[in-house]
Amino acid sequence: MAVYTQLGAEALAALIGEFSVGDLVSAKGIAEGVSNSNWLIETTGTGSGPQRFILTMFEGRTEVAELPFFLGLLDHLADKKCPVPRTIHDRTGASFRWIDDKAVTLIEFLPGVSVSEPTPGQARSVGAALAGLHLAANDFPQSRANDLSLAGWRGLIDGCGAEGLASIDPSLASLVAREMAVIEAEWPTDLPHSIIHADLFPDNVLMLGDQVTGLIDFYFACHDITAYDVAVTHAAWCFSSDGREFNSEISEALLGGYESVRPLSYAETAALPVLARGAAMRFLSTRAYDWINTPPDALVVKKDPMAFARRLEFYAANPGVFGA
Repeated sequence: MAVYTQLGAEALAALIGEFSVGDLVSAKGIAEGVSNSNWLIETTGTGSGPQRFILTMFEGRTEVAELPFFLGLLDHLADKKCPVPRTIHDRTGASFRWIDDKAVTLIEFLPGVSVSEPTPGQARSVGAALAGLHLAANDFPQSRANDLSLAGWRGLIDGCGAEGLASIDPSLASLVAREMAVIEAEWPTDLPHSIIHADLFPDNVLMLGDQVTGLIDFYFACHDITAYDVAVTHAAWCFSSDGREFNSEISEALLGGYESVRPLSYAETAALPVLARGAAMRFLSTRAYDWINTPPDALVVKKDPMAFARRLEFYAANPGVFGA
């Protein structure tokens, strides 16, 4: 999440007026992430007191043509009792609107907080929630290719160039070249696929105690290898934020929680080491590209690519961490 586009009070009030949610009370920009512009919105509500929502304006990385997939998926999962926010449709029934040439959508605000130092109990609940998401999406009628899989990583890395990677860290270009060769050679092609979240970091999960109250930010969701989503979530949850420390207890709890709902096959477990290297490469490549190319005046905190370079090195050196 981030704020790239500024909206004045009058424009925001007029926009919120197109939904049956009461009048705008406040709007606060959310300066996290690097993909879309986001605001925390509070309104007067419609009789039951003030209400909160998340307003998102879709910037360059999100294809507007794919919004029916993203927003329809939220409503599908909510109908299946998954802890996800519903889309708020406007007075005409539309799930998104336009401001100039950019699409905007309003979604439910869910209770809970994102944890920065998860406990094993919380990690187990997240694993179970992820498995529940995979099962609930089985009959979702729409599909979307993952544009941030192998070919996407290669394109981003090439866009950074060796000099750009070296400007981040002198060792990064050689690490990326070596690992991309391994990942491309060993990437599995015959594992189960499903709709996956593809970005389930701690800041995309809301919790109250050990309970998952919200899985949010589905704008990278796609149809891809189901176990890859497990690997993405493992890379996101099982390390310190800088990638220097691995937490084996969190790892065991996360995987155990997942398998308590959807057991992994032998082939999926065997593929997790390379899937995890791919997950680390995915976030290394996008962070590196954004580190080099994010406008200096954007209200956004750039994220360190080396945090995932360290994860990548760990997974390369420790394939047995998944018990494969």
